[in-house]
Amino acid sequence: MLKLLRKEFRLSASILSFLFIPFGLMFFLPGYPVLCGVFFVTLGLFQSFQNARETNDILFSALLPLAKRDVVKGKYLFVCFIEICALILMGAAAAVRMTVLADSEVYRSNALMNANFFALGLAFVIFGLFNSVFVGGFFKTAYKFAGPFLTYIISAFVTLGAGEALHCFPGLEFLNAFGTDNIGIQLALLAAGFLIYLLLTYISFKKSCRYFERIDL
Repeated sequence: MLKLLRKEFRLSASILSFLFIPFGLMFFLPGYPVLCGVFFVTLGLFQSFQNARETNDILFSALLPLAKRDVVKGKYLFVCFIEICALILMGAAAAVRMTVLADSEVYRSNALMNANFFALGLAFVIFGLFNSVFVGGFFKTAYKFAGPFLTYIISAFVTLGAGEALHCFPGLEFLNAFGTDNIGIQLALLAAGFLIYLLLTYISFKKSCRYFERIDL
């Protein structure tokens, strides 16, 4: 596993994948859709796949003494590593906003989604969509990525828009909780988002392995 990650870091990763991780700190921004930070992180990951295609990284990896499923595993491990790094920053920002900055007027007067555990759960969902729609779509051909990325953009912003809108409906105000209000249901929503992330990523990985095994490079 470590050798696969080392190969991704040193040979195929774009520097933008690492530079875009701090966009997770957009969870601190008031008056701005905080989940856009998730999209920017995936945009950095997209650059790594573009770089890998232009340098024939997939073909090079397939020629190594590795099983073809290990080539797929390396890509998924790299993607998940970048996502988890960004999620750690998002979680830290959400924790600060829910505790130290819970009574800050600049956040209290914010009409958009608050950075709480529900928002963090949706971040997991959007990352899961990236793994399923884009990464899974890429491995159908191991070459084409424009179509899968466009489909991912649409699904990501539909999810983002739903997250921003839901708390405006009567009875769903708890989704935009400040501080530790409704902490029980907030944690449940975070757990649900995490489980969706795991499920989408796992199913996508299995399908990608099957697709890649059939591809004649």
